[in-house]
Amino acid sequence: MPLRFLNDGLEKEDWINYQGMNAKFIFLSLLVGFLFSACVNDLETIEKVTFNPKSPDDVTKNLHIFFTDSGYAKVELSAALAETFSKPNSLTKFKDGLTVNFYNKKGIVASTLTALYGEINYTDGTMLVRDSVQLYNHAKKQRMLTENLYWNQRDSSIYTRSNVVVKSPQGVLYGEGIKTKQDFSSYVFLKPYGKINFDKN
Repeated sequence: MPLRFLNDGLEKEDWINYQGMNAKFIFLSLLVGFLFSACVNDLETIEKVTFNPKSPDDVTKNLHIFFTDSGYAKVELSAALAETFSKPNSLTKFKDGLTVNFYNKKGIVASTLTALYGEINYTDGTMLVRDSVQLYNHAKKQRMLTENLYWNQRDSSIYTRSNVVVKSPQGVLYGEGIKTKQDFSSYVFLKPYGKINFDKN
């Protein structure tokens, strides 16, 4: 049975061309829709990859700051890299080492604290340091070595429950846990282990 292409006044060839154009239009519409969907998916993927809720709010290199009291320097902190976070807790992390100088009332550095990692918690006013921790009193030439300790900014205390070694010109002391002030002028072992006296001769 022969086909008729006379419903809309179109000749056979015109109807075939019309059918071809219609098919191309449908194909292009589907292609554009697919590409748009793919772009949306890619944007969603990029957003998920680039947005990390655990990323710091601020990053500072070569940080050097002073904490003052009544206009006088009390604490000096230097760090190669500082990352500040506001959530879930307000804190700053120092991942590439840090040095903290504690000043006495005369404005002289009384002691120096060094570590490979540090973390200031602004909520409770404490700082945790760990990895190769050393606290040195310049006047007494005594040095404390441990793996981690806490500094409480509110009462200037320093404490740890880890193993501790204290070296001074008089000898070496070993113990577990220690309490001291930030100037490290005196200290108390929680569990002393032993003592090695140096021969003064």
